[in-house]
Amino acid sequence: MQIFGVDIGGSGIKGAPVDLERGDLAQERHKVLTPQPATPDGVAGCVVEVVRHFDWDGPVGVTFPGVVTGGVTRTAANMDKSWIGVDTAALLSRGLGGRPVTVLNDADAAGVAEMTYGAGRGRGGTVLLLTLGTGIGSALFTDGRLVPNTELGHLELKGHDAETRASVKAKEDGDLTWERWAHRLSKYMQHVEMLFSPDLFVIGGGVSRKPEKFLPLIEGVRAEIVPARLQNNAGIVGAAMAAKEAMAAEAAGAAKG
Repeated sequence: MQIFGVDIGGSGIKGAPVDLERGDLAQERHKVLTPQPATPDGVAGCVVEVVRHFDWDGPVGVTFPGVVTGGVTRTAANMDKSWIGVDTAALLSRGLGGRPVTVLNDADAAGVAEMTYGAGRGRGGTVLLLTLGTGIGSALFTDGRLVPNTELGHLELKGHDAETRASVKAKEDGDLTWERWAHRLSKYMQHVEMLFSPDLFVIGGGVSRKPEKFLPLIEGVRAEIVPARLQNNAGIVGAAMAAKEAMAAEAAGAAKG
């Protein structure tokens, strides 16, 4: 079964049909740059462009880098503040001609994909996925169950929003060496570990393609640390999974009615 997934990020918007039997992209993903400013209308236009690139006419799952409840975006740390309070599912559905759209937090989507198909598959206990990119996203699982919208990238670290010191963007903006950035990331992960005592950290985002550059440099963390297997496609896969789940819930509701 194939469902379309779109991953909205602070720097890029990418999507593709997903083969949910394999947990992988069915075609090579299409990516466009996130417009600046990243307003609802501007980003919605880019999502439509990505979907239309594949002539897709079915349901669509979409991730958003912020808190999402009931299809409504509640925070927008790395997007335009006009997103706050927007019914994003309805906005994107209108842009896509009324087809069903399911929206969820980007790190939650990546986490669900990794727990189903990737590095967290079959793992019990407490698992914490961190997506490192423009910001830091988080997905927290206890015995395979998601605690949604944790947004742990916004914990305070040395008087700052953690993602402003330990994200990939912070590394690039500060021209930090891998060693210096790994030191910052270690401090952040030590803080998170103190709060949640995870059994496993899964590190996602584009940087997960280069685990040898920084994972051996992480210090002071007791939990096992592994790179995401789906790497930067995890959000797309998780978005498609969410759309499928919404379809199943709607069908079940219709059957009861």
